[in-house]
Amino acid sequence: MRRMMTKKTKEERAKITEERIRQEQEQHLESWQPKTKLGKLVKSKKITDIDEALKHKILEPEIVDILVNLNSEILNIGQAKGKFGGGKRRAWRQTQKKTAEGNTPTFSCMCVVGNQNGYLGLGYGRAKETLPARAKALRKAKLNLMKIKRGCGSFDCVCSEPHTIPFIVKGKVGSCRIKLIPAAQGTGLVVGDECKKILRLAGIKDVYSVTNGKIRTTINLAKACVEALKKTREM
Repeated sequence: MRRMMTKKTKEERAKITEERIRQEQEQHLESWQPKTKLGKLVKSKKITDIDEALKHKILEPEIVDILVNLNSEILNIGQAKGKFGGGKRRAWRQTQKKTAEGNTPTFSCMCVVGNQNGYLGLGYGRAKETLPARAKALRKAKLNLMKIKRGCGSFDCVCSEPHTIPFIVKGKVGSCRIKLIPAAQGTGLVVGDECKKILRLAGIKDVYSVTNGKIRTTINLAKACVEALKKTREM
C-alpha cells in the first residue's frame, strides 16, 4: 500500500512539475522580444509554418517553440565514477582542468529534440554546472532543427506509411560509422539505446542498423546517426 502511495505521489509531482514548466514557457514566449527579422515575422504571425522558417537561419530558439511542439531527451554521454572506473552511463560528462587554484570541473550534456513527425535537432552544451549545460544543449538542439524524410523503403513491406527511412543511409563522425537500413512494420528499432532516442523523436519506428568503430563514444555515434538521417533529404 505504501509503495502504491509513493508511486502515485511521484506521478503527481511529475505532472505538477510539467504543468509549471509549461506555464513558465508560455509566459516567456508572451514576454519575448524578438531581435532578428525572422523572429519578428513569427511573433507577428506572418510566418506560421516551420518549413517556411527553416528556409532561413534560425538564431532564436523561441521561433521553434512557437511554430512546433517539441519533445526532448537527454543522451547518456557520461560515465559514473566508482570502483574500477564505475561504468554506469549517466547524462553528464565531467572533465577537469588543472589550474593553480586546483581542479576546475566542467560538465557536458547532449540533448535531442523532435516532434515524432519528421523534425529533429541535436545539441551539445558545456558549462561549469549541470543545469546551465542542459539549457545550452537544449537551446542548440532547437537551433539545429531540421526536417528528415520518412517512407517505406523495405523490400518485404508493401505499406505506404512513413514508418521507416526511404532508403539505406550512412553516417560517419570520427571513427564511428552507422548504416541505417529500412525495415518492415513491426520490426522495431534494431539499434543502440541512445540512437533509439534520436530515431523515436524523429518519428521512425522500424529500422535495422550496422555500426563500426569506437561506438562507445556516444557523442560521435549520436552525431553520425543524425548525419545519416540528414542524407534522407538528398533524393
